[in-house]
Amino acid sequence: MKPFLKWAGGKRWLFSPEFKDQLPKFDRYIEPFLGGGAGFFALNPPNAILGDINPELINLYREIRANPLRIERGLKHLQEHHSKRTYYTIRSRGYSPGTLGAIRTLYLNRTCWNGLFRLNMKGQFNVPIGTKTAIFDATEEFSEYANVLRNSELRCGDFEEIIDCGKSGDLIFVDPPYTVKHNVNGFVKYNEAIFSWADQERLAAALVRAKSRGAAVVLTNADHESVRTLYCGFGTHTSVSRASVISGKASGRSQTTEFLLVA
Repeated sequence: MKPFLKWAGGKRWLFSPEFKDQLPKFDRYIEPFLGGGAGFFALNPPNAILGDINPELINLYREIRANPLRIERGLKHLQEHHSKRTYYTIRSRGYSPGTLGAIRTLYLNRTCWNGLFRLNMKGQFNVPIGTKTAIFDATEEFSEYANVLRNSELRCGDFEEIIDCGKSGDLIFVDPPYTVKHNVNGFVKYNEAIFSWADQERLAAALVRAKSRGAAVVLTNADHESVRTLYCGFGTHTSVSRASVISGKASGRSQTTEFLLVA
């Protein structure tokens, strides 16, 4: 199932039929960095814990589960009135929880530059308008998204608390925030503003604990020596190739690699 969000660093590309066939069998799926939910929608698990530190994101998932038709009607309405003026007016209003807040989040995601979610120091969404004008896809059925999410527990909180729920029979898919643009020089310094090294260490320790309780673990991360060293002796390590698509210019997009761990 195609995710309803466009998300920088999303892993839709990773979940090929071949990759899914190689995953350990599981009864429950846990994803502590939900983002666009590419792994969740690709696997369509019958039981899941989905978490993220971003309250606006979790509000969107909760509202789509509870009020899919209202979300759908809201997007159709904005499709008719979309313009540069509409975009910046809605962006300036700020986020509030509930259905209207969820419609705003999804509208901005689909019309901003490259689907980025970025807040300034005041907590205000500040991504400029993008070039796409398609807000509502007539083939989308938000009631289907609601059905898929029905048996999922949606949590807003720190990744460590969510991973610590993992036990035997669980598959934990972990895709923390990181950049793949600094695979060599400057990785740690550059990533401190995205996901600190202390967080990387906390994440590794939490995954080791989860594995000791019997959970299966799949991790993607930056393909950098410091990350590989952090997970030395834990799981199977692979470098996977993908196209980098964050650059605003096609000339700036290229093949890069990411670190994949299965334990």
